[in-house]
Amino acid sequence: MRLPTLLLTAVSCLALTGCGMVQNEKAFGDRVRAYLITHPEVIEEAINKLQEKQAAEASQLAQSKIAENRKALEQDPRDYVGGNPKGTVTVVEFFDYRCGYCKAAQPQVVELLKANPDVRFVFKEFPILPDRDGKLGVSLRAARSALAAGAQGKYGAVHEDLMAEKALDDATIAKILTANGLDPAAAKSAGEADKVTEHLTAVHNLGLAIGIQGTPAFIVGDQLIPGADMEALKRAIEIARAKQIKPAA
Repeated sequence: MRLPTLLLTAVSCLALTGCGMVQNEKAFGDRVRAYLITHPEVIEEAINKLQEKQAAEASQLAQSKIAENRKALEQDPRDYVGGNPKGTVTVVEFFDYRCGYCKAAQPQVVELLKANPDVRFVFKEFPILPDRDGKLGVSLRAARSALAAGAQGKYGAVHEDLMAEKALDDATIAKILTANGLDPAAAKSAGEADKVTEHLTAVHNLGLAIGIQGTPAFIVGDQLIPGADMEALKRAIEIARAKQIKPAA
């Protein structure tokens, strides 16, 4: 029996007394409470139904916001594009360099791009994980360093090294930059430039507008895929390919 019918039946049975009217609100409340205690599955069904409704509403809102912001998502010239830059299917990832789930997904992302040569992959730095003091620190500095490396044509290599590092801190960031032929001090200065700050602010606001609440978050076509659900990402790519969804002009 579906939830609405079940609840209606339960409430109707409890509400009807001798003349079909509730004579005592407290007695009625006691009966409802007793019924729910005896049939707790009704509460579980109600919660599940509410969650389904909320998820559907969130998905619908995300689809609307993705459509409104497609150009910013897919064609911002400041973003690094991996995979096939001329691919017909675009995947966008919002990530944080200190996010364990992002790091776990990274090798699978690499394999996915190898297996799908028609995919262009847009990287969106979305630093959101605070340091122990509650302030945004290492995540933000890692993002700034990656963008500074991008200006030197070394974004891809630095990105992979930052993702591969399990315990990321400032010393490790500097070590990674040095290993890739970059001067950490110069990269730090370049990463703090106004244009980098503007870029990161734009990505942050874009993520909030779409409803991204954590990392990683992938977008394919009109679909938002929260978390490192690689199977869902693969299905979304297949659907996009079938529909021949193309990057925004």
